[in-house]
Amino acid sequence: MRTLKLRLSGKTSVLRLAVCALGFSVLTTTALVATIPSASALSEIKREELPPPLSAPAGSGDSSPATVPIPDPIHTSQPPSGGAEKPGDAQSPSQDGEDDEGQAENTGDAPLPEIIYDLQRLPEPVRRMHGLILEACKTGDINKLRPLVGTGDSGTQLSLTEVEGDPIEFLKGLSGDSEGQEILAIMEEVLSAGFVHTEAGTPQELYVWPYFFAVPLEKLDPRQRVELFKIVTAGDYEDMQQFGAYIFYRLGITPEGRWAFFVAGD
Repeated sequence: MRTLKLRLSGKTSVLRLAVCALGFSVLTTTALVATIPSASALSEIKREELPPPLSAPAGSGDSSPATVPIPDPIHTSQPPSGGAEKPGDAQSPSQDGEDDEGQAENTGDAPLPEIIYDLQRLPEPVRRMHGLILEACKTGDINKLRPLVGTGDSGTQLSLTEVEGDPIEFLKGLSGDSEGQEILAIMEEVLSAGFVHTEAGTPQELYVWPYFFAVPLEKLDPRQRVELFKIVTAGDYEDMQQFGAYIFYRLGITPEGRWAFFVAGD
């Protein structure tokens, strides 16, 4: 399982290696000490392997893990689409024909999804949930998320594998600090980015932040890369380029205003 470095404060480890060589005969005793610093002061998080996409929608509601959009490196072959990233663009979300979530036959001339910044274009239930999550993040108290995380079949998916126990404690465990404030900061940055409207008119319809997961990384312009670096490090970006897609945290909300997921992984 690969690791992905978070952009905020974390834990630093230092390995010191001392090598001593003793000479014989007329040579004097020599001691060599080498110190190897850690690559960064950023915390690390395990990334989970995403299961393959389902060919048919889940029949028991959109709380299934299958609703999590799958980062698709195949999309890197798509040509750029003019003007889709402009804030407040009144153009309706494009129908990109991705009925099977990343099938190879859709990679030729499919346009990029529209990138939206205007929160007024969200349905009221989605806008309300987005605001509640963002407000909770800004308090610095991760327990403020508890009323927003669903339970049972409507539970918020927080991992690509099953989560046992308290979901808030699970989120705390993802954070580099003991209070979960690092993960709150990441969530806030994710929700402050532009978003995309996916699978419109289907049972899998979602509003997903940030938009990077749906756009080939090489199609990002300089301004968009600045937005990306608010969420990930340059090292993370290089790793994602090798994979071919954004694979850090993304957050989805259903049209009815249910917080569907907050996950990371490939």
